[in-house]
Amino acid sequence: MGQYAANIEEGLDITLMTKFSQATDVISRESQWRIFQISLMISDVVLTVLAFRLAYWIRFEKFVDFFVENAATDITHYRLLTLGLFPLWLGLIASHGLYQRKNLLGGTQEYAKVFRASSLGLVIVIVVGFFDPELFIARGWLLLAWLLSFLFVTTGRLILRRIVYQLRHYGYFMTPAVIVGGNQEGRWLAEQLLSWKTSGLLLVGFVDEKVPPGTHLFRNLNSLGTVEQLDEIIQKYDVGELILATSAISSRNKQLEIFKKYGISSNVCVRMSSGLYEIITTGLTVSEFAYVPLVTINKARLTGLDEFLKLLLDYCITIPGVILLSPILLLIALAIKLDSPGPIIHRRRVMGMNG
Repeated sequence: MGQYAANIEEGLDITLMTKFSQATDVISRESQWRIFQISLMISDVVLTVLAFRLAYWIRFEKFVDFFVENAATDITHYRLLTLGLFPLWLGLIASHGLYQRKNLLGGTQEYAKVFRASSLGLVIVIVVGFFDPELFIARGWLLLAWLLSFLFVTTGRLILRRIVYQLRHYGYFMTPAVIVGGNQEGRWLAEQLLSWKTSGLLLVGFVDEKVPPGTHLFRNLNSLGTVEQLDEIIQKYDVGELILATSAISSRNKQLEIFKKYGISSNVCVRMSSGLYEIITTGLTVSEFAYVPLVTINKARLTGLDEFLKLLLDYCITIPGVILLSPILLLIALAIKLDSPGPIIHRRRVMGMNG
């Protein structure tokens, strides 16, 4: 993987590219993700079993008086249940795509999938118990096992996610990416992606028909070539993500050519910018009507369980955290004011809730 060091040219973030090169020399990108997926599986197994055992301790050993006293308390019975149920739990987690790379590190969406998988497991056990009267399970234990397994698995994934975010500062779990289109939309995309340090994307430059290769376009990013040279650019920089600034691609045939060539590739992921992210904060969804994919503006970015988890995060963690960190934030604000011209807080006009 030493080719990355040789590919560093003027215009790239040399420090991050060097770290990326060193990281991929130690462990290839595919191996990094395999290790992460195996770590997730081990974490889910251990924490699910621990949740079931803690549910037994709470139900039968700690708060006996709170529950019905005549429930079966044989620990051997519940150990056997645990051995039977945790593969079901993990199978449901896997069936929700929670070991697939595209669904990992997705924040509340990932945790919502864990909740749905755990809830489905609870429903399956209840249905099986209804049809098989000999399968006796204390309802208190089952509810505690469901709740604790969700909380434990989610916490484990949150911790592993934070570890990945930290490792990205050292070049691990990074994917080289190019932006197709060096116009204003392409530069806005670059600004947004570069400001999000934990995105996992390592921008190496732009691809543009109208800009000569080597032309400086934004910060340390240059034009790498034209669409006709994409094969060479992808091979040279081991590009894993193509991000299309759609307003920069004037020819529909050119878009179709890119989709036809790279849209089915297992090595390259093609993403397309809507061109609206800069002014809309509530997000977009793609819905299909009469087999036509149409972009819909969301009324709100978060709904349902995601909204509840966000409120829980805001009131239980974020607000107390901001209060505790306010002295440090004040010092940071003063440092910014003394070091840089302009306002401390960046402002831009966007469309949010209710227009």
